[in-house]
Amino acid sequence: MMRAAVSWLDRFSAFLNRVALWGAVLAVASLVLIAGWQAAARYLLDQPPAWTEELARYLMVWAGLLGASCAFRFQVDPSLFPAARERTDGVGRIYAVVRAIGAFIFVAPILWYSLYGLNGKITSGYIARNARVTAETLDVPMSVFAMAIPIGFGLIMLHLLANLSTALMQPKET
Repeated sequence: MMRAAVSWLDRFSAFLNRVALWGAVLAVASLVLIAGWQAAARYLLDQPPAWTEELARYLMVWAGLLGASCAFRFQVDPSLFPAARERTDGVGRIYAVVRAIGAFIFVAPILWYSLYGLNGKITSGYIARNARVTAETLDVPMSVFAMAIPIGFGLIMLHLLANLSTALMQPKET
């Protein structure tokens, strides 16, 4: 029963990772097209649109955060002891727990304050505050771009749980 749940969590994490990877690729491709249009409009037409720089900046944030979640899932994020990831014995399990604790300590406050403000109210959280502001040159609420943070870090948290549970459920080496 527990192995089935761990397997399902790992498959779900892998599925969302594929979605995030496509999202990151689309964000980078859009970023390149928009930055290319901005450069062409600036140097060839001498009339760069005001919205291209702002949209490119927000696409870069989305690409970076979705890409970071993919890097975490693929375990290609920076590590002090990369060889320890390959171990499946007791030391490997300890490493997986320590890595999970470190990532959790970093990710949990980001997710918390994305939703809740310092006063503990959802109306003063990062997303709620950005929902009240409109992008300078784009006619959309800033929360559309701010959502990249809780989505990217939420994916990292999910991958963290999937990686940890998979590492802890591996059969012991003899």
